[in-house]
Amino acid sequence: MINSKKKEMQNTPNFQTISGIPVEAVYSEPPIGLDAKLGSPGEPPYTRGIHPGMYRDRLWTMRQYAGFGDARATNERFKYLIEAGQTGLSVAFDLPTQMGYDSDHAMAEGEVGRVGVAISTYEDLCELFDGLDPAKISVSMTINSTAPILLAMYLVLAEERGVPWAELRGTVQNDILKEYFSRGTYIYPPKAGLRLAVDLIRFTSERVPRWYSISISGYHIREAGADAVQELAFTFADAVAYVRGALKAGLVIDDFAPRLSFFFNAHNDLLEEASKFRAARRIWQKIMTGEFGAGNPKSAKLRFHVQTGGSTLTAAGFENNAVRVTLQALAAVLGGAQSIHTNSRDEALGLPTEDSVRLALRTQQIIAHESGVTRTVDPLGGSYYVEHLTDEIVRRVEAELKTIEEMGGALVCIESGYFSDQIAASAYEQQRAIDTGEQMIVGVNCYEDPELEDVEILRVKPELEKKRRGKLDEYRARREEKPLQATIDHLKSAAKNGNAPLMERIVDCVRAGGTIGEISDALRGVFGTQDES
Repeated sequence: MINSKKKEMQNTPNFQTISGIPVEAVYSEPPIGLDAKLGSPGEPPYTRGIHPGMYRDRLWTMRQYAGFGDARATNERFKYLIEAGQTGLSVAFDLPTQMGYDSDHAMAEGEVGRVGVAISTYEDLCELFDGLDPAKISVSMTINSTAPILLAMYLVLAEERGVPWAELRGTVQNDILKEYFSRGTYIYPPKAGLRLAVDLIRFTSERVPRWYSISISGYHIREAGADAVQELAFTFADAVAYVRGALKAGLVIDDFAPRLSFFFNAHNDLLEEASKFRAARRIWQKIMTGEFGAGNPKSAKLRFHVQTGGSTLTAAGFENNAVRVTLQALAAVLGGAQSIHTNSRDEALGLPTEDSVRLALRTQQIIAHESGVTRTVDPLGGSYYVEHLTDEIVRRVEAELKTIEEMGGALVCIESGYFSDQIAASAYEQQRAIDTGEQMIVGVNCYEDPELEDVEILRVKPELEKKRRGKLDEYRARREEKPLQATIDHLKSAAKNGNAPLMERIVDCVRAGGTIGEISDALRGVFGTQDES
């Protein structure tokens, strides 16, 4: 029997967006200067989209984020999703892999394969992509601290399979700055982390031209508790830091900027989220042309992936999550995303089952082929409410960016704790609104359903760690240690030289058989580690 906790909660008016932007009852006229702010699709300021035809010409890439257990189990999930119609792979790595520890390290105990696939060696990566052609698939890797190593492994894999690096398509997240204030999977201090990220940008712009060298992420900032405005502002502040770092390293803006990409979150406020994405394109175009003087139009086009909001998923009434995900994916489509991942309904309980990931993928396919929203470009364009909301988000984000700049930029705001403090305050207000019933969450603080029994939950088998340890022992026993040690020494020497390139040395270490942990340890020995406090 459906239960409503507080009758008055249902009738509480909430005349603001989830992020606290006031909403008028009626919008009777367009914002001032709307025509200039809109432009045409495919033309500056790109409010209406970065391509003239958008989804009329080509749908977004449908990427289902996947990874659990070992490489074999994840490879099977990849093939299942491809068979179901997925158009791009997106890899989730376990915490040891993200933190630069091999599966047999003491710090990895209890975490191997739990929240993603366990990868320690080049051979693991070969198994992960067994039967998949690097020349034909676009691969996205959600990896940051160890992004240079995972990319190096993928490059060596392509090399061994006879695929030129110039043909590879994909993305590594490589966004280390947001880790220091929103997610926590960092290894080295911020300046060293930034150096590695910039070096990867340099390397791919020179050697892997079709690869997106970084996916600057607002997703995890939003998951940590930021609102929509903070998500954009802090993400763009990080992006400015990366661009300045690349320019300082001697790169030319139009040589690398077209391969910068972004990764945003989609929450439940449908029109705020769609407006957020439209605002983001306008802001980035202004930053790239105004501050950095980019001349290539591709440098100013914001390309972004969207994942539906993991933090919005509820364990109570978990089947309701399918509806939330549908609304969030629709917001991403209405906002003009280039790539989308839809979360599975059961992710608040554990790893998603095959039935759940299939439903999540079908959600995208139904929006694409049945909803009608892909038939015209920017279907919300010209809506008085959406345009006012887009303008207000732009105004608030630019004001926050000005504050960040006056404080000294993203690195200073990370080190001072400003970003962390702002996110914590926002998270507190959001939770307070839920606790008081001001923000209604169906199945949590209103309309509670009876608990379902016998829910299928996918779990990683505990014997996986033992199996992984044995596999690593066998791997190390048959490789040649002398050549490996020589490449490790070269990497350390390059790391000690503040201007030396690192990616080439990391690729050499992978070719010689170095593991994720061993290569990370070499850099730890030079850069040190970042204290959590």
